[in-house]
Amino acid sequence: MNKNFLLASVALGLGLAYSGMALADVKMGVAGPITGANAAFGAQLKNGAEQAVADINKAGGILGEKIVLSVGDDVSDPKQGVSVANKFAGEGVKFVIGHFNSGVSIPASEVYNEAGIVAISPASTNPTLTERKLWNVFRTCGRDDQQGAVAGAYLADKFKGKNVAVVHDKTPYGKGLADETQKAMEGKGVKAVLYEGINTGDKDYSALVSKLKAANVDVVYYGGLHTEAGLIIRQMRDQGLKAPLMSGDGIVSSEFVSIAGPGAEGTLMTFAPDPRKNPAAKSVVEAFKAKNYDPEAYTLYSYAGVQVIKQAAEAAKSLDPKKVAEVIHSGKVFKTVLGDLSFDKKGDITRPDYVMYVWKKDADGKIGYAGNELTN
Repeated sequence: MNKNFLLASVALGLGLAYSGMALADVKMGVAGPITGANAAFGAQLKNGAEQAVADINKAGGILGEKIVLSVGDDVSDPKQGVSVANKFAGEGVKFVIGHFNSGVSIPASEVYNEAGIVAISPASTNPTLTERKLWNVFRTCGRDDQQGAVAGAYLADKFKGKNVAVVHDKTPYGKGLADETQKAMEGKGVKAVLYEGINTGDKDYSALVSKLKAANVDVVYYGGLHTEAGLIIRQMRDQGLKAPLMSGDGIVSSEFVSIAGPGAEGTLMTFAPDPRKNPAAKSVVEAFKAKNYDPEAYTLYSYAGVQVIKQAAEAAKSLDPKKVAEVIHSGKVFKTVLGDLSFDKKGDITRPDYVMYVWKKDADGKIGYAGNELTN
């Protein structure tokens, strides 16, 4: 045989082999606000997914194939979220962890649905996300109607006969959560004395604070994210309004205190039981802390999403997204850093749980929520 032909044949064979290996990689994306005002939450999603991918790849990958992770920055903007989704589709991504904002996850999920991509959100709580019953959409967190029920019941119990204001940021998440809380509160006989919407990105909320003072409010419920919540609290305190603020999982970031200042102490907040305390997360939490990173809020929810995809693919004996989705919908119990998870036919977890926290000073004088769950 001609020597040059032989060498060329070997080179071609190796090239095809390596090409096949590359095509066999499990392409996964993680998407959220990597930059912008909500970058703290984007970092949680990204760090959680990256650690899960690293751990799974170290253990042999999924069905023997390594995960290759792409990162998409949606800047908390719905249009950018759709662009990220289209980018992932073009890259051949089959599984996505994301997005963070409900208002981004909802339109992005339509792209994923058309492209045959499974999407698991660690943080989008608006009921609409799963109420459309798309085959490919799941979340590892709870829903606003569940979270709002807890918040509304607490307000009706602890602030009965008091003046309650409800404020929201006009987004699918913020308004949705505020409305669910108000509905639950009013169902128990407490009506809001003020209902107001604010614009995200604004810096001056003095007009809102003036309305709150004029209504002589005893507590302010806020549906929205940590940046605006922090600014509202700071300006309430600056104008002498001492009423506590209550909010939801949108403020679960250490940045909240940096923005709000000392006035953050006493803030009430609904969130799931601290996942960092779950025995199933012990080794993963230790791995994060060894990197000097605190896996707060949605970090472990993101990690769990990757675990669900791995276990579902192994149960399906396939990396076909539709077959993986069928397993997730089946009621199978997945072992995750959040504990045991299973999903209903809509794509929601079957054990949603929310508790009330209060932000207060620890022994070092730092204000935080960790360990400050309220029992009643």
